[in-house]
Amino acid sequence: MTGFRDDGREALEWAARYLERVDELPVLSQVDPGELRSRLPASPPDEAEPFSAVLRDVEEILLPAMTHWQSPRYFGYFAISSSEPAILAELLAAALNQNAILWRTSPASTELEGVVLDWVAELLALPVGWHGHIEDTASTSTLVALAGARELAPERRVVVASEHAHSSVEKAVKTLGLELRRTPVDDAFRLRPDALDLTGACAVVATVGTTSTASVDPVPAMADACVRDGVWLHVDAAYAGSAMVCPELRWAFEGVDRADSLVVNAHKWMLVPVDCSLLWSRRPEALRAAFGLVPEYLRTAEATEGIGEYGLALGRRFRSLKLWAVLRCYGRTGLQRLIREHIRLAELFESWVRDEAGWEISAPRHFSLVCFRREGSDEANEELLERVNASGEIFLSHTKLDGRYVLRLAIGQERTTEDDVRVAWDLLRRDAAGL
Repeated sequence: MTGFRDDGREALEWAARYLERVDELPVLSQVDPGELRSRLPASPPDEAEPFSAVLRDVEEILLPAMTHWQSPRYFGYFAISSSEPAILAELLAAALNQNAILWRTSPASTELEGVVLDWVAELLALPVGWHGHIEDTASTSTLVALAGARELAPERRVVVASEHAHSSVEKAVKTLGLELRRTPVDDAFRLRPDALDLTGACAVVATVGTTSTASVDPVPAMADACVRDGVWLHVDAAYAGSAMVCPELRWAFEGVDRADSLVVNAHKWMLVPVDCSLLWSRRPEALRAAFGLVPEYLRTAEATEGIGEYGLALGRRFRSLKLWAVLRCYGRTGLQRLIREHIRLAELFESWVRDEAGWEISAPRHFSLVCFRREGSDEANEELLERVNASGEIFLSHTKLDGRYVLRLAIGQERTTEDDVRVAWDLLRRDAAGL
């Protein structure tokens, strides 16, 4: 084990140094397509190499080809953080190498998963008694939820969602052999309940925190319609759900207690590294009906059921360990402090844009996402985005709203400070002036 300990110390030191210097690295990778592959051997090695050689190539070859999601100036898509306690917990999970296909194959993983889902449910003020388990991503969680809805109403083949619902809904619908019916949105990019058509629908998807604008669909009105027509209501709160740890933000969860299923990604705004998607349901029997298959070789004397009976995957790694580490090392107050600071920074950036001549806010700001653009053509805004990203100083992404090209600045990195947000704004103004 001497080599393991020595290599482990080197790997941990590399990780610590990386986190200390990540703000000095170009946020967006500066390599060209195929450049990394050209620097790697075409065939695997015949003889064993030391781990130090792997670590050297991580530094010299892989690192330049990475876009740094851990950078405090990463503002694209939905910015995420892998916190230090969770990184260490991932190491422990890999060492323990649990596979919770059944309770007996890992009682700790099976039971801890239930505990941490109950803890998070309490933090987010969810109803008591909902069944929760962990999937890899919201795409899988949504697929599982819609499979449960289909199981209850196999004669209905339609899933209804807003035109701003995440693309994972469409993927799930295709996978399940269903049909997607898009519903128009209002001027704040929320689903219009007056336009809901539930004819032939087995499920409706409401989004709390849409990808483009973080808008919040009118869940209470959608729940009313679902109850009236006997339709499953799935709530996608993959991004914004973590914010419900703050009581002042729970307006966005109004009506969620009436949902049949809910997904929140702990790897988006809860300091857990990818992947860790939390799925709750008040009708777990439907999920078990869709996925509960126990072959003879998995039958045991214990009456305890496996988590795999509620989802697609049989093999399940120890994801709950990293979430448990975060909940214990940050607590409720630590998570609240993080989310409130990110929202404060987003409000500050929004005020700078709003007060600057020649710039405009493109959508109501919710949570820590700001949608904005420079007055002018779509082409000019696209060129501006390409310029600031090519600089390596920051990274932003875009969307289209009402047919116009819009820039997005999302704050979710634990290390992001007001200085980092100011750097982004100064760079945007400088490059806009140079167009």
